[in-house]
Amino acid sequence: MSDITYSSVDNEVSDILNKRFVTSFRNGYIKANDVVLPVYFKKFGQRIQDMEIRDDDVWVCSYPKTGTTWCQEMTWCIANDLDFEGAKQFLPERFPFLDHTPLFDYEKVLPEKPDLKLPLYVSDSITYINELKSPRFIKTHLPYKLLPKKLRDQSTKAKIVYVARNPKDTCLSYFHHCCLLEGYTGNFEDFCKLFTSDSLCFSPFFDHILGYWNRKDDSQVLFLKYEDMKQDLRTVIRQTAQFLGKDLADDQVLVLEDHLSFESMKNNRAVNYEPVIEINKTHNLIDANGTFMRSGTVGGGKQKMSPEFIKIFDEWEEKCLGKSGLKF
Repeated sequence: MSDITYSSVDNEVSDILNKRFVTSFRNGYIKANDVVLPVYFKKFGQRIQDMEIRDDDVWVCSYPKTGTTWCQEMTWCIANDLDFEGAKQFLPERFPFLDHTPLFDYEKVLPEKPDLKLPLYVSDSITYINELKSPRFIKTHLPYKLLPKKLRDQSTKAKIVYVARNPKDTCLSYFHHCCLLEGYTGNFEDFCKLFTSDSLCFSPFFDHILGYWNRKDDSQVLFLKYEDMKQDLRTVIRQTAQFLGKDLADDQVLVLEDHLSFESMKNNRAVNYEPVIEINKTHNLIDANGTFMRSGTVGGGKQKMSPEFIKIFDEWEEKCLGKSGLKF
């Protein structure tokens, strides 16, 4: 019996989704247990539910564009005793993205582009992760309710680091990301409509955050905020090290802080996704320009939004988070 119920994405902005966000590798959307995902996810949903989870797994979970890559690099470096030589390996190889394959359906693209060779962590990310040696480091944008069953029921000692970010900045960053890497061709205002109507992949947005926030007191869950990382990265590094059972000296914290600086990350090909952007350009998969790491600031979303959307976002946030105790 399936653990996932599928339904259609049918709302007032569906036409934007279908006109501006369908590509050669993304041919439509569905809801899986009320979470928006590409239609291709149906092929993988149950495999994800049934995955084996190991005691020494470390998962970084997030809604897209909330500081995921930053949090991954921090987590990996701490867990691996600041092995900066090992950190030169491409991040998706040492810290693979579970939902990569369900997000990008290349089945029709590959026969037309024989020169496009996909590594296993792209063509079958689930198999790639299942075959990794321990300890495994795994990234996912899935909300808590769609995580593998054995991760949700905490029948293992696997750890989850979750990172959240305020909705306006997430929306702006996700917009640039989707133009650059996922084939969105609409404008920012239409993207705001998709975001606030919970019509983008991995939405509903606030449900995503609250699914993990409500488990923040679990010993196997660490809940972080992007804004705290920007304001006081040293404290977050120490907090994460304690969670992972690692003891960092003050000088090690400073070295890691420098490694994780925005400029350092932006210029680090192991983490800045430039190789992926180059592949998309070479094979004409995306017609957009830009960089994966753009500005890394707090407050940029509000500067780019119209007053109408700022009001919509503020009222939405108050409605969804008002009683939770969570503030950005």
